[in-house]
Amino acid sequence: MSSLSRLFAALVTLSLIGAACATKESATTAGGSSTVEEVATEGGTTPTEEARPQAQLQKLTAPEGFTVMFPGDPQPQRGEVAIPGGKVQTVAWTISDPNGVLYSISTADYPEKVVASNPAAAFLNEGKTGLVNQLKGTIKAEEDITLQGYPGKSFTVSSDAGEVRARNFLVGPRLYTLLVLYNPSIGAPQADQFLTSLELSNPPPAITPASAATAADGGTPAGDAGTPATDAGTPATDAGTPATDAGTAKPRR
Repeated sequence: MSSLSRLFAALVTLSLIGAACATKESATTAGGSSTVEEVATEGGTTPTEEARPQAQLQKLTAPEGFTVMFPGDPQPQRGEVAIPGGKVQTVAWTISDPNGVLYSISTADYPEKVVASNPAAAFLNEGKTGLVNQLKGTIKAEEDITLQGYPGKSFTVSSDAGEVRARNFLVGPRLYTLLVLYNPSIGAPQADQFLTSLELSNPPPAITPASAATAADGGTPAGDAGTPATDAGTPATDAGTPATDAGTAKPRR
């Protein structure tokens, strides 16, 4: 794997691990390390270079239960990262096309108790923040999206190393991350086709955070508060009874 591919795999892993309970612990990948600067010098094309023909996308069928369109046949890079709630199993597929555009999809399988103790937005946003910090970039655009009913986030990061378009989806205990890294002067014409091609096979049910389930039961006692007030006026209806008897005496002749 080239240094550019190693960096991209590292960025993918960082974006995944950043979502685990907002954990700030550092982690290294087995594929080695690289620097952000190497993206611009090794993988990206310069503004004066002429774009080469695009590689044809082909379907990748992963044993993890999904398909996606890829410009080639990348080999999976598997890893494991320890977090406070257990271990996260990661797999990443990364490849570059003839124009130096990098494509990657990765999965991170979290312990279910970790997912149940955090809202989906925490995983999606922390993954985005980790990638932005690593690239020393800024968010150019972002929006909430869904995939087959599961929550997700789409965002674009602009940096000196290039531009990244990414999508995250939380599917049960698994976080999917799709990334495209490219030189904005050349662009990535096939980015949309890649980013929208993910299809899930027999995905698990969504995990509802425990806090949301507790909040749903919290309003019951308030409904009884007004009951005593309905009885408060009953005695008043008897107050006029003696007055009706006062006029029964006959007048004196």
